[in-house]
Amino acid sequence: MFDITLITMGKLKEKFYLSAAAEYEKRMKGYCQFNLIELPEVRLPENPSQAEIHAALEKEADTILAKIPKGAWFCTLTPEGKLLSSEALAEKMKDVKLSGKSCACFLIGSSFGMAPRLKEIADFKLSMSPMTFPHHLARVMVLEQIYRAEAIQAGSKYHK
Repeated sequence: MFDITLITMGKLKEKFYLSAAAEYEKRMKGYCQFNLIELPEVRLPENPSQAEIHAALEKEADTILAKIPKGAWFCTLTPEGKLLSSEALAEKMKDVKLSGKSCACFLIGSSFGMAPRLKEIADFKLSMSPMTFPHHLARVMVLEQIYRAEAIQAGSKYHK
C-alpha cells in the first residue's frame, strides 16, 4: 500500500478543524497508509524582523528535512506552486506511484511560510489557490484533496 505523509507546522486546536481533519484521515485508510507529522513552529516575537523570520524558517527546515521519508516524492504547498484540478492531482499522484516511488510527502509550512531551500528540493510545488486561507483550514483542504485524489484513482463515486 502506498504511504502518504503530511508534515505540518503547528497543531490544530479548534474542535471543528480537528473533527474535519480526523474524518479525512480515517477515510484515507482505505486507500493508503497515511501518516501525519505535526512539528512545532519556532516561536517569534510579536513583530519579528525579516532576519528573525528567516532564522526561524531555517531552523524549521532542519526539523522538516529530518522527517521527510527517505526516497519520498516531496511536494510543498506554496502560493507560487502550480494550480491543479482535483483530477490533475489524482493523475500526478498516479504518475508518482507508477514511477516506482512507494511514498509521497506533502508539506504545509508555518504561518510565515517555509525556507526557500525546501521549495528548491521539492519534486513538485502545489498551490491550493491564489486566495489566502487560515493556516488550519489549509490542512483540512489538503487532506480532503489527497483523499479525493486517492478516491478518483480508485474509481470511487466520492468525486462527482
